[in-house]
Amino acid sequence: MILRLSTFFLTSFLVAGIALAGEVFEERDAEIMEVLDLYMDAVNALDLEAHVSTYHFPHYRHASGKIVVWQSAAEAIPGLEIPLEARREVLRAALEPDWDHSEWTSREIVQGDDEKVHVATRFVRLREDGSTIKTFDSLYVMTRESGRWGIKGRSSFAP
Repeated sequence: MILRLSTFFLTSFLVAGIALAGEVFEERDAEIMEVLDLYMDAVNALDLEAHVSTYHFPHYRHASGKIVVWQSAAEAIPGLEIPLEARREVLRAALEPDWDHSEWTSREIVQGDDEKVHVATRFVRLREDGSTIKTFDSLYVMTRESGRWGIKGRSSFAP
């Protein structure tokens, strides 16, 4: 009888703990997806300030065979000092000539805890008519720093 009661309480405790962890991760996952949505919305609006606001610094980017480390927003986006319309042209020039917008096609949290999460992503660059220009796979490293989630680093197959 005591063994059955002990097993019951232990099982109840474990189930309650798993449910609580699930709720915590649901909230974490929603916050992470909000950051990634803001990141993509900012690219589509050609809004460099909003774009870089999704980063944590130092920020790491691994693409085109090299790793770059930016210590600040000004280092990550040197165009922040130039007038707004010129900034938009700088961002547009970094994208494809007939680029209209980009979209996430998949985002999957593949590893994580309450301070760091890895998100495997795929996004497409699209023309105005909705046809695909290119598709890119990336791994985003999201961290919780100073009470907020942000993008700490990216490993991307985009140039």
